[in-house]
Amino acid sequence: MSTVSSKAGHSPRPIWVDFLIAIVPVVAASLLGSAATVPQIPGWYATLAKPPFNPPNWLFAPVWTALFAIMALSAYRILRLPAETPGKTGALIVYHVQLLLNVLWSFAFFGMQSPLAGILVILPLLAMILVTIKRFRPLDRLAASLFWPYAAWVSFATVLTVSIWWLNR
Repeated sequence: MSTVSSKAGHSPRPIWVDFLIAIVPVVAASLLGSAATVPQIPGWYATLAKPPFNPPNWLFAPVWTALFAIMALSAYRILRLPAETPGKTGALIVYHVQLLLNVLWSFAFFGMQSPLAGILVILPLLAMILVTIKRFRPLDRLAASLFWPYAAWVSFATVLTVSIWWLNR
């Protein structure tokens, strides 16, 4: 079994441990976000005025599934770097902060039924995604590049959130 290098005196970490460390937070974020979002779609969200570029509801689940999978793969690549890699810990902290903001957006927008609260969360989320890309890039260019579709989607979601707020103020 392949393992990752670690500091002298510590045993190397098996691949499956890094796999779990990469997957569990993403699955938790997905489940928590869905718990706040799904119950609101047929009721509150359906009553909102939306811009003409609002995607159909069925599109969100496959897009988010793909984006969460890509996030987990990206985090896994960073986790597999040697423990002593400069910048690794800070990059993973930034990554987890953006993941937390991702969940908080669902609770702000859908859970609180507040597009304005959604704006207040999605702007720092977008900033933290860009910081994650910046922090991942010197460590693993592919891991950083994998974040661009997510950045694009959240940029679109930012415009959508602001539009929904504007149309329903």
